[in-house]
Amino acid sequence: MSAIRAARIAATAVIPGELALVVCLVAGVRLPGWVPVVAEALVLGTLLLEARVLRGLYVERRARGAAPGEAWRGAVRAVVPAPVRRLLLHELRAAASLGRWLGRRAPHGVGTGDVPAGYTGPQTAMMYGLLFVSLIETVALAYLIPWPTVHRVVLVLDVYGVVLVLAMHAACVVRPHVVGADGSLRIRYGALFDLTVPPDAVASVRVDRRYPEGRLVTLDEEEGLLDLIVGNQTSVTLELNRPLSFVRPLGGPGRARTIRFHADDPRALVTALRRLTPP
Repeated sequence: MSAIRAARIAATAVIPGELALVVCLVAGVRLPGWVPVVAEALVLGTLLLEARVLRGLYVERRARGAAPGEAWRGAVRAVVPAPVRRLLLHELRAAASLGRWLGRRAPHGVGTGDVPAGYTGPQTAMMYGLLFVSLIETVALAYLIPWPTVHRVVLVLDVYGVVLVLAMHAACVVRPHVVGADGSLRIRYGALFDLTVPPDAVASVRVDRRYPEGRLVTLDEEEGLLDLIVGNQTSVTLELNRPLSFVRPLGGPGRARTIRFHADDPRALVTALRRLTPP
């Protein structure tokens, strides 16, 4: 087994275990003395292995003439699996979005002359409903669970779940679609999806309400059709004159020539894009 493969397997296995240990410790769970020692030894060994492999890859890329930042990013991409990188990055961006939302700061990625377009309408009630259910569950389990240790673990997980729901909704609010002043269109869903369509790639755009079923990102590879579904609906259809590549939420690649997505005010978005996009 190569060192790179061993580092990837260690990162995938040890990081979730460390997170579970942290949850238990924060919850006040009394673990056998050897458990934290073994866990920290595994984490230390993983970090040393990661550092050794990263350093070797960094030196190799620098010897090939890569810039320091480029060499470092390339080494991280080679060692840390893409889904792990994407999930950690999503957590960080969602937390930053929650701070931006609570601080009532300007939307992310919206510059002078740009036109933002929100898309949270169909899911707002569902998000707040999920938040309410999570709060009720937290209070109910506080009375129903008789074991203090289990109760503390569940309490930490429930609080984390509430914060995560708020952060996901905040990310969608502060990261709207953006019609750029240059005629480009940035299609987003929170911190999970981000695709910029250049103005010369737009063939047509129209209001087109549909109610498809499927996951958030649904791709028909044969048709080149991408559905970005919010609350089981889309309201704008964008036809491209060439296929564009995009990245799925967990890092998988995709290509689409037709994109259907939702905007709370689809006519305003379509009008702004038609005004700025050259014929």
